[in-house]
Amino acid sequence: MNVEQTLQRALGNLSRLQAERGSWPSDYGGPMFLLPMWVALAYVSKRLPDAQRTARLLTYFTNVQRPDGSIGLHAESTSGSMFTSTLSYVAMRLLGLPADDARAVRLLEWIHGNGGALGAASWGKFTLCLLGLYDWKGIVPLLPELWLLPAEAPLNPGRLWCHARMVYLPMAWLYGTRSTAPDDPLLRALRLELYQGRYAELNWEAQREVVAKADSYRPATAALKGVNLAQVGLEKLSGLLRKRALEECLKLIRHEDAATHDLDIGPVNAVLNMFVHFFRGAEGRADFERGWPKFDKAYLWDGHDGLKMQGYNNAELWDTAFAIQAITAGERAGLLSLDDTKSVLGKAYVFLRDNQILEDVPEAARHYRHPSRGGWPFSDREHGWPITDCTAEGLKCALALEGRFEKRIPEVLLHDAVKLILSWQNDDGGWATYEKQRGGTWLEALNPSQVFGDIMVDTSFVECTSACVQALVKARERFGSTFQLDEPIARGVKFIREQQRPDGSFEGSWAVCFTYGTWFAISALRAAGVSRNDPAIRRAVSFLLGKQRQDGSWSEHGDTCRERRWLDGHEGHAAQTSWALSALVRAGCEDKAALEKAAQWLCARQGEDGSWPREPMVGVFNRTCLINYDCYRHYFPVWALAEWTHVTTSVASP
Repeated sequence: MNVEQTLQRALGNLSRLQAERGSWPSDYGGPMFLLPMWVALAYVSKRLPDAQRTARLLTYFTNVQRPDGSIGLHAESTSGSMFTSTLSYVAMRLLGLPADDARAVRLLEWIHGNGGALGAASWGKFTLCLLGLYDWKGIVPLLPELWLLPAEAPLNPGRLWCHARMVYLPMAWLYGTRSTAPDDPLLRALRLELYQGRYAELNWEAQREVVAKADSYRPATAALKGVNLAQVGLEKLSGLLRKRALEECLKLIRHEDAATHDLDIGPVNAVLNMFVHFFRGAEGRADFERGWPKFDKAYLWDGHDGLKMQGYNNAELWDTAFAIQAITAGERAGLLSLDDTKSVLGKAYVFLRDNQILEDVPEAARHYRHPSRGGWPFSDREHGWPITDCTAEGLKCALALEGRFEKRIPEVLLHDAVKLILSWQNDDGGWATYEKQRGGTWLEALNPSQVFGDIMVDTSFVECTSACVQALVKARERFGSTFQLDEPIARGVKFIREQQRPDGSFEGSWAVCFTYGTWFAISALRAAGVSRNDPAIRRAVSFLLGKQRQDGSWSEHGDTCRERRWLDGHEGHAAQTSWALSALVRAGCEDKAALEKAAQWLCARQGEDGSWPREPMVGVFNRTCLINYDCYRHYFPVWALAEWTHVTTSVASP
């Protein structure tokens, strides 16, 4: 095992993958409901791609189709989803695939054999409505009038997690106007195929809450059923406020477009916003024409398995921050010299510097936005939504590289980042994602998605809290008494302690799963000064050691997140092994043989080009949907191996 050679090769690989602007663009695909929604928009707006791109799109659908003919919620699902199978079937047909093509035949057979398209989850039914493939009467009302409620009202949508808020906003406008594509022969054929000729006979009102077993992850609660009944009743009174409500929704939609340079917070609300502008007709043409090319460029990705839709416009800031920390860890371990890293880190620092957010959005409070100045986004400044952990990782990198390059980030902007992190801390001591928690956790009982969990409220997370605690510790070292940081750090540590499970693990919410959460938790506790002999640290170490595989690696299956219990993966996983090794090193683990075995496995796993092989997707959101962070396999092994090497040549801290 030659760790220095491993890191040298890995640095060469990272250098080749780095874009000219200093970031690491990569595949961030996986969710299978995204692409069909875009194809629906392309069809309705007569913007279907050319033959070459169409072939690549169909290649992707083919590659993710399961042996039973279905398509899962994400590309590696272990079961089919009626939601994504139905939308994917429609998309493939809209792209020109004949109904008698074997792929279409198998997919439609699965749909009919598992209850039919009437059981598609709510977002699927909604998309079908836009195409005239499902009747609006079969949709639970999405009242635009809710956006007229006072800001303090418990059911004002401004209290929702921002991703849910920005999806249900254009949905409310589209529902309120009953926007539907003009009929044509292909759409008529699809109605016959999906419903086996029964479309005109269906009692649509009776279909409102029908959901296939495959899509029933969050069954309707009694509270949701009651609210749905109330909305059906209120819909009958909609004429009184509907015009004003639609105008309010449109103002908020256009503000989101402007604040994000037409990228919007994510691909779902970007597609739905463009549906809004398309159905506005001549009045919306300029908004649609401005947004369409931005969306195409930002969200479509031609990968090894076909042309797909990314889950965000990119993950470049997030990946760049972690790559910086991996490389600087290699420097500290003496495995990478400053001359080796100067070019790569210099470009990365420019990207970091140029993508910090410099101003708040106009009329932020009026449009349900938290302040933004000083933050870092998940992707880039153009997108403009700052996130707690991205800001924290960005600040850590800015402080680590401070003074190494000529044009530095002004100190006032570093101060702004600290202030923003402090402004985000929740009452429970933790940090959520984009904003402070705005609504009660009881709102999750009204989750109407059926296929996702924990989408209604932005609650505190172990990972976000850990990143913010670590950043504040670094800020305290750098700025001294400029900020009062002891108490916020202590509250964050208390929150993390409270999240530890009886087996010693910490559950992650944004990657798979217990290795990730436990790595973050240990990292924050140790950064804040918690002893390696602390019971929480010892229990976490015991948990991780108990999950190490015979070959030295770690591997969790993606269904761990859905089931919220450890499930072994099929083979060792480089990213998860890196998290576990790093966590154990930071915790002061004394089992040197276990650490060395993990390091040996990582070194042996590396390819000659310095990369690590593609492996199962390791990102996740909302409990059920995996997503691909392709860069994780390129830099996390570097980071873990560097840290392991560093401690083997120095005395462990108490």
